[in-house]
Amino acid sequence: MMCCVREMKALMLAVCIALAVVMQAVMAHAGPREEIVVAGGCFWCVESDFEAVPGVIEAVSGFAGGTSTNPTYKDHTGHYEVVKITFDAGMISRDEILHKFMRSIDPTDAGGQFCDRGPAYKTALFHDGAEQKAAAEAAVSAAEADLGRKIVTKILPLNGFYPAEDYHQDYYKSSDLVLTRAGPKSKASAYKFYRKACGRDARVKALWGAAAPFAG
Repeated sequence: MMCCVREMKALMLAVCIALAVVMQAVMAHAGPREEIVVAGGCFWCVESDFEAVPGVIEAVSGFAGGTSTNPTYKDHTGHYEVVKITFDAGMISRDEILHKFMRSIDPTDAGGQFCDRGPAYKTALFHDGAEQKAAAEAAVSAAEADLGRKIVTKILPLNGFYPAEDYHQDYYKSSDLVLTRAGPKSKASAYKFYRKACGRDARVKALWGAAAPFAG
């Protein structure tokens, strides 16, 4: 019996040591949290893309760029559909986020993105000061050089971020049912159908080729 107790204590000690090593490694790589707001057409798609990126803590769908306060999905005139990306700067840099973003959109389209047309679906990089503005300008210049075409993605000051309704958050992975033209579907299934039908990945892949990080 005493032998079993000693073995159990030894096992528990080994587990504790292993957990401590893992936590120390995590803390050693953890950096400050930073945020950046981007507009890339449908916010469901941008949220889906960036929540899969290592180092990204969360991506929240919302609205920015307009003058009205507390916009809603039904009434966000003047605002862009945007995503606020919160990331661990010790794992991924702002420049890397912007590089991936520019290659996940069609920055040559001045009328919207893919099947979504109109001002709310145009592309933009938002900044909260000189440092973010300089990073955005560098990202646009790099994308323009890589494509050899004029980039129309705007660089705008961030004058507020308004989260979209809970209904829109994590839409791409929700099991909640919604009524579609093909009958009831989970949000996840409806999202996959929409993304393919809208032609997002096909256009991004045609434009950026192997440099497109999310188009498969």
